[in-house]
Amino acid sequence: MPKDLKLPFDPIARAGDLWRARWGEGSQAGPMVTATSIMRVQQVLLTEFDAIAGRHGLTFARYEALVLLAFSREGRLSMGRIGERLMVHPTSATNIVQRLAAQGFVERVANPRDRRGAFAVITDTGRAAMEATTADLERAEFGLGMLGDGEQEALFSLLRAVRVAAGDFVDDVDEPAREHPG
Repeated sequence: MPKDLKLPFDPIARAGDLWRARWGEGSQAGPMVTATSIMRVQQVLLTEFDAIAGRHGLTFARYEALVLLAFSREGRLSMGRIGERLMVHPTSATNIVQRLAAQGFVERVANPRDRRGAFAVITDTGRAAMEATTADLERAEFGLGMLGDGEQEALFSLLRAVRVAAGDFVDDVDEPAREHPG
C-alpha cells in the first residue's frame, strides 16, 4: 500500500477484535493477529528490499543467492545446495540462477562429478552488485531501524523458536551463530 494511502486504523487489530466478538475471548485471536502481522511485515520488508535491490538490477531473491555464493568458500555452489540454503524448491533456485546468468552476475559451470548438474559461480559484476545492494540495505537498517538492538534480538529469538518448532532446521545450541555456508 502506498505510504500516502494509510488506513486510519490497524486492520489486523480490528480483525482481532472482530474475531474475539464472533468466536469469543477463548478463541485463537492472539495467534491469528500475530501470524497475520508477521505476514504483513514480511510483505512490507520484501517490498522495501526489492526496491533497494532493484536499483542494482536485482530482486531480493537474486540478491540472497549472490550473498550465498559470495559467502561460499570458492564463490560457487551447486543448484541443489543453493535451493537448500535459500530454502526454496530446486526449480526456483535454477530460475534465480538463470536470471543472474542472463545478467552476467553468475556463470553456470558444468559439475565434473555430475554431468546433469551445474555450479553457479559469482562473477566480479555479480559481486559488485551484491556489495552495492548490501551497503544500501545496511543504510536502510534492513527496514528495522525503528527497533533497538535488544528488540531485534528478542524478535529474532521469538521467530527462531517458531522456525525450530516447524522443523526448519536442526536446533543445535552449540552451532556457531555465523556458520560458513560453503
